[in-house]
Amino acid sequence: MMVPSVVMSTEVARVEDLFSTLEETALSGFLAGYTGLTREAYTLDLRQYARWCTERDLRLFGARRADIEHFGRHLEALGRARATLSRRLCTIACFYRYAEQEGLIEHSPALHVRRPRLDYESHATGLDGNEVGTMLVTAGLAGGRDHALTSLLALNGLRVSEATGANIEKLGLERGHRTLTILRKGGKTVTIPLAPRTARAIDLAVGERCEGPIFLGHDGHRLDRHGAGRIVRRIARRSGIAKRVGPHTLCHAFITAALDAGVPLRDVQEAASHADPRTTMRYDRARVSRPARPYIVAAFLAAPPANQPTPALARVRLQSGHSVRGLTRAGQQAASGP
Repeated sequence: MMVPSVVMSTEVARVEDLFSTLEETALSGFLAGYTGLTREAYTLDLRQYARWCTERDLRLFGARRADIEHFGRHLEALGRARATLSRRLCTIACFYRYAEQEGLIEHSPALHVRRPRLDYESHATGLDGNEVGTMLVTAGLAGGRDHALTSLLALNGLRVSEATGANIEKLGLERGHRTLTILRKGGKTVTIPLAPRTARAIDLAVGERCEGPIFLGHDGHRLDRHGAGRIVRRIARRSGIAKRVGPHTLCHAFITAALDAGVPLRDVQEAASHADPRTTMRYDRARVSRPARPYIVAAFLAAPPANQPTPALARVRLQSGHSVRGLTRAGQQAASGP
């Protein structure tokens, strides 16, 4: 009896590397120059761009300007915001510029890539003073951790990563004021004063602990920014706020409240840790530009001629809650209507 021989053949499939050696060198070298959230953001941008290139059998160093433009249109089709699209294209341009400077490619294909024009007016969700106050009360009822987190975001304008990265041993006392030393964006270490309300909430959140993170998650480890976002959203829901609220919403509320209180723009910029004053001005434009300008123009046109005596200056309270100094009585009538 003949036993049929079974021929077993193994077929080895050749899997090509995702990146070439030069591409890997460029990616690792470029990302090594950044740390923290900046590195995470750039990694995410390049990962999405590399995935898009892989789906089209396109090498990173084989891309042309037209390919990068098509990637931008792909992001637009997905409904990405203009700010997100601009950041992704900026990351790609910086990556190729780094590769060009290191001599890994001859020239950058992203040199003349068009980016969307960004307006300098903030479209982030805004909260008024009553809504922020309600959230602070709700957070106080929820416990020390939630109250401390909400207070640091709303009363000190901290970024969520700055708040969650704070440590107990960085709490201090300076000239009778409670302080907290934090690591801000860009690796800058600053010491900020704490309002008594915030200091008491932090003391409750810390309890008997003497070191380690101020904010802990349910697992006993440091609270991350995603967990902090869930806390803020839960407090907003319990406060009856139907808007889409996140940690940045409270930072936004801090900036607009400081500007409403008359704090100079330069001081608000420093408190918010904005490198560019135009970033802070975005919140200022969103706060007063639309309500105030028509009143100011109407008052100017209704002012008496230069050769006539000018009535005493008055302070006019606008319907929006903002005030404009220097309107004449004739201007007041023009601004308020018949």
